[in-house]
Amino acid sequence: MRLDWSVSGGSVAAWTTSWSSSPFRCPRRRAREGVYVEKAGFNADHDHQVSDELRFVQLTPPGSACSIAIGTGLGDSEPGSMQGLQLVVADINAARADLIGRGLDVTDVQHLPGGAFVFFSDPDGNGWVVQEPSAG
Repeated sequence: MRLDWSVSGGSVAAWTTSWSSSPFRCPRRRAREGVYVEKAGFNADHDHQVSDELRFVQLTPPGSACSIAIGTGLGDSEPGSMQGLQLVVADINAARADLIGRGLDVTDVQHLPGGAFVFFSDPDGNGWVVQEPSAG
């Protein structure tokens, strides 16, 4: 089962969100390939090494019109400092099962105000939230 992810910039997202990119530092190539592409199922759209100090990697969750940018030289934030990056799904249990099936370490489903959630982090400590919004 392939999941369609919708990316949110910190709040509940509509399936057609216009948020396009959030650059953050994730300097390890293996982190990109191991977590984002292989385990989370993101598409690797671009991987461009501009110089020794600048590398730009654009990744898009499957089914999403939104992307993230990771790499080196993209800002002054420390690796692992991005927390609460949010993906919105229609079925949290299916999303969790898919991510676990890919080998990602994901929390149990938590039912909180606003919906059902699971959480995971990349090897640098950047934290992700996967949410199934509450109905109505």
